[in-house]
This record gives sequence, structure tokens and C-alpha cells, in this order.
Amino acid sequence: MVSIMLSAQVLPDGSRVRWVEIPGAEPTRVYVHGLGASSAPYFSAALAHPALAGHRSLMVDLLGFGISDRPQDASYTLQMHADVLARALQQAGVSGADVVAHSMGGAVAVALATSHPWLVRRLVLVDAPLDPVRELPTAKRPGSSGIGVYHTEKEFLDRGWDETLDFVGPEWAATMRLAGPQALYRSAMSLLRGTEPAPRESLEKLPIPRTFLYPAADGPRFDADRLAGAGVAVVAVPDCGHNIMLDNVPGFAGAVRAALRD
Repeated sequence: MVSIMLSAQVLPDGSRVRWVEIPGAEPTRVYVHGLGASSAPYFSAALAHPALAGHRSLMVDLLGFGISDRPQDASYTLQMHADVLARALQQAGVSGADVVAHSMGGAVAVALATSHPWLVRRLVLVDAPLDPVRELPTAKRPGSSGIGVYHTEKEFLDRGWDETLDFVGPEWAATMRLAGPQALYRSAMSLLRGTEPAPRESLEKLPIPRTFLYPAADGPRFDADRLAGAGVAVVAVPDCGHNIMLDNVPGFAGAVRAALRD
């Protein structure tokens, strides 16, 4: 599997989004990571699986994360991430892509498909949050909720950054420490607050093939009937947790292949 790192300038200050690209057949597939992650470490094993090999694939790091730049003054809302991602994909010569997006990246991908529909032909969401949080959390736990216990950015920068890196454990911290602290906090808070309309409402209205993957261990989804009624294929993947692409590479690769089969 041959890969190359490429980039595109996405802000007037020169900030660049970077991605690891694997050459191959069209349509292009775009892989988007979750909060505090980086696409290549999360998706590369799955892309090497025979079920997904052979397509042009871009493992993109959102602005503020991974190998992309981390400007301190960017807003890092879900919509900003979608618009910046669109600029990067256009410069990469991408249109009508199949977008596979994990966790927070799924919410960004929904905004991308809604605001820039010519860029996305099919959408695969990987255990993505679809609804805003009604009340900010009071107890620390993994994910954006754990960051939401810091109710101001100053509080997060003063002590929350170090506490969060310790709390999430060495595996997640390996990619989270590459994020800009401002990017991590603002992205997490935007995810908790959601978009207007909410990602769920936008997802249900998209006129493209959509698939939602989730861990079978979570049990039946409460919204499975609603998603299916809106035309979203809901697929349980066995033997995995939230990081489906890491926990069960063959299962993830097979589910994505099925979702993107012509």
C-alpha cells in the first residue's frame, strides 16, 4: 500500500489541512476521524484490508488535529470544520466522494454533505453523535462530555488540558496530544451544543445513500426505526466498542464495503 502526505491551504493566514492519500480507483473515499484523533492511525489498518483496498483514499486530519495546522484563533465549530474540509477536498480535486466518518467526524460529515452536496455521493457514519447535549456534564467521562465539565476555555487551558490527557489513557492521548488545546476544547463544546438544525435532522433529509455503523455490544439502538424510516441503513458490527475500525478491522472493512457497494 503506497501512501503520500499532501496538504491544502484552507485559511487566509496560511493554515493547511493535511491528509495521507492512497492512490487508486474512483470514486474517491474520504475518511474523517473523531475528537482528539487522527485519521491515518485510526483507519490505515482497515484500508489495507482487501475489502477496502484499491480505491483512491484520503485520510484527512481536521484543522486543529493530527498533522494539520492548529491556528489558535479559529472557531472550530462543526460547521467551520465542514467548510474547511470542503476547501481542502476541492483543492485535492475531489467531488462525489464516499465519506466515511467516525464519531465527531460523523457530525462534521453530515454538515459537509448538507452544505457542500456536490462533494459527497454516499455517507457512512461510524458511531457518530447525532443529538446535542441538553445539559453540560458535571462528571468527567471519556469523549466530548469529559471536556464539557470545564465550563470555560480558560479553565480547560489552565488545568483541563493536562487532566484530560491523563484521563483518556495512553492510546487516545497519543493522538489527542497532537491537537491544539483551543481546537480540542472548541470542537468538543460545538459537538455538545450541536448544529442548527441538529445533525440528526440534517442526516434524515439528505438525499444520498447513508449508513450508520454502531457496536453490536451496545444493544439495539433506540433510534433504529427512526433512522431506517428516513432511509438510513443501520448496521450493528460485532466484537467492538466505539472505535469500530480499530477493534474489529475485518468487521469494519466488510461493513463499509457493503455500504459502498455499487
